[in-house]
Amino acid sequence: MVNTVWAVSGWEELAPGVGRCRLPVWDCTAGLVVGEGAALVVDAGSSVPEGVRLRTEAQELLGGGRVTHLALTHPHFDHVLGAAAFAGVEVFGAVGVDRVLVHDREELRADAVRNGADPLEAAEAADLLVRPRHLVSGEWTLDLGGGRQVLLANVGPGHTPHDLAVLVPGTPGTPGTPGADCPEVVFCGDLVEESGEPQAGPDAVPSHWPAALDRLLALGGEDAVYVPGHGAAVDAAFVRAQRDALARRFGVS
Repeated sequence: MVNTVWAVSGWEELAPGVGRCRLPVWDCTAGLVVGEGAALVVDAGSSVPEGVRLRTEAQELLGGGRVTHLALTHPHFDHVLGAAAFAGVEVFGAVGVDRVLVHDREELRADAVRNGADPLEAAEAADLLVRPRHLVSGEWTLDLGGGRQVLLANVGPGHTPHDLAVLVPGTPGTPGTPGADCPEVVFCGDLVEESGEPQAGPDAVPSHWPAALDRLLALGGEDAVYVPGHGAAVDAAFVRAQRDALARRFGVS
């Protein structure tokens, strides 16, 4: 059954208390995972106003509750330049992402402008970037309360040297009880893209990208919902096909 609160807000609920929205212009995905007294947002949008929108909408979905955690899947402008809107929350990223956000701010700003962002908004967002306090080298389990745990996994390099996936475990249902079985949800960042071919910029690590997708598939399994950084949610077969296409494209196994 569709949760009308999420639907009216423009968010898509993928499992109870787990959803995403597709942001305009770059069709970038942001996610929300709701616990008890805590909530995690996945990715921050492309500007401070977009980050404010995400945080405001998330807190409305929480019924006035607080966003307490933010996970950045990788350090590209359309996923991180809204991070200043999340000041005061616990920010997570893959090991090394902090160095990019500190030392490569000018390149993030310039990349945003090259792709059509407002120059003043891009400059403000770069100046105000929030540095992750928690750096994930392997796996990190967050307890959001109410039995909701979320796994952050450093599965890269691939799309960038610092790719972080977010796994929300599923809930097995009672046999014979319709609708009780909730799927696992995996937020993939731009390791997976549905609305276009995966983009391999100068910071991509093509030789390791297929292996990163193998790790994603091992985390989520065959029945998970996989949420690309851009585009519609997909299944394991889509991720596997994209993995094989990337292997052929870059000449790796």
